[in-house]
Amino acid sequence: MKNYAFIFARGGSKGLPGKNIKLLAGKPLLEYSVEVALNSPSIDKVFVSTEDVNIANVALKSGAFVIDRPPELATDISPEWLSWRHAIEWIQHEFGEFDGFVSLPVTSPLRAVEDVEGAIEKLRNSHADICISITAASRSPFFNMVKSTNDGFVELVNCPSTNVTRRQDAPEVFDITTVVYATTPDFVLNSYGLFSGKVTSVEVPKKRAVDIDDIYDFRLAEAILLEG
Repeated sequence: MKNYAFIFARGGSKGLPGKNIKLLAGKPLLEYSVEVALNSPSIDKVFVSTEDVNIANVALKSGAFVIDRPPELATDISPEWLSWRHAIEWIQHEFGEFDGFVSLPVTSPLRAVEDVEGAIEKLRNSHADICISITAASRSPFFNMVKSTNDGFVELVNCPSTNVTRRQDAPEVFDITTVVYATTPDFVLNSYGLFSGKVTSVEVPKKRAVDIDDIYDFRLAEAILLEG
């Protein structure tokens, strides 16, 4: 199978301006994702989709190919699924057909090669359309997550069939992480989102599941990296 890795990194970021090439432990954030992709045995080529010239320069220096993303697909409200489609169509035109589409969001710099390889293998060995990465959730909608009611009170987000008095007795739940998404070009081009098909998953330990959205996430990732 011919698997290509894709990293989608736009220039605008309200939560943390310039975060995609901000130095994390002395290295541009983007470079972490490119390096893992290049070191993954199942990945044949690595592409960075961006509209930003500075990000493009970092991507090229890191060893990735650059896809020129249209500005209308790089706004705060642009669905990334459309950027996935654009990247696939661009690759098919420039490089021909390929088998596996692997998205490695730039905001997860702590992922490991084994996470990428695990997702590719899980997708290959299952009957799923897409494999996502998950990690154990800190809170449970069956135990300690509530929502407001119309009468001004709160209630559990999900009420289990039996009374749950300990978190350990609640159904196991997970957070979706941005570590890795593995699927096929056909699924992306003919579907409209992650859960429009059959979804499988690989579990990632919490220490590798940090998703950088703001400066606090950034500092946490940096502390974990520096700690070694």
